[in-house]
Amino acid sequence: MSAINNYDGGLTLSIPVKNLDKSIDWYTEVLGFKLLYRVDDIGWCELQSSVEKVNVGLSQVEEPRPGGATPTFGVSDIDAAQKSLSGSGANIEGEIITYPGMVKLLNFYDPDGNSLMLFEALQSD
Repeated sequence: MSAINNYDGGLTLSIPVKNLDKSIDWYTEVLGFKLLYRVDDIGWCELQSSVEKVNVGLSQVEEPRPGGATPTFGVSDIDAAQKSLSGSGANIEGEIITYPGMVKLLNFYDPDGNSLMLFEALQSD
């Protein structure tokens, strides 16, 4: 068995949601993603993140099951990002967690309870 060796660097994170319209609004307004396309016949859309070749796919389902992978997005200033999320009414879990010399992390949830995270990379002195 050989490993796949033709990856192109693209990544789409599939996230189940109850209401596609509401979720598109949330991902575009709160996270600043851009709607690339929408296919109503299958309850699917794809949004472009600010990270090259990283997209988020939203799949409308009757009962989303929270959990699974947690998409983690890099930011240059996690404190400013936390303030922005707080002002949007996002459900933030706890405070920013800092691992000195490594990373700062912030957990939060979308309207359907899917876990998301932000990170700010820290350089060691």
